[in-house]
Amino acid sequence: MVRMFLNGQAMRGGEFHPLLGDSPFLGVVRTAPGHRFFSIRDVCPGLLPDPKADTAIEGELYEVTLEFLRDVLLPGEPPELEFGVIELADGSACFSMVLARGELERGAHREITGFGGWRAYLATLGRAF
Repeated sequence: MVRMFLNGQAMRGGEFHPLLGDSPFLGVVRTAPGHRFFSIRDVCPGLLPDPKADTAIEGELYEVTLEFLRDVLLPGEPPELEFGVIELADGSACFSMVLARGELERGAHREITGFGGWRAYLATLGRAF
């Protein structure tokens, strides 16, 4: 089992949450400061570790199997994201999907860091989990 930080539609109430099956929910958590957040076509979020940023992003922490990562989660992610390791507010490390290299430079994604999380951003669009 590995710890995975989720910050989009796989969180509780999101359309992809049922894919988690019986993966243990470890709680609502925040990243350590040093992260930015982007909307990818208002379909999913993209987390970006940035040591110059002083912001933290809210998400949910789960324990998942490596087989789940390999067979379910990773194949379903959009090409704008890649697998990475982030730091949580408590100083521990975990896996997360992050904005892929080169995506920031494309300038195609709206920065939503100020909202602090995907649910808060979706609420401004009149969408909720």
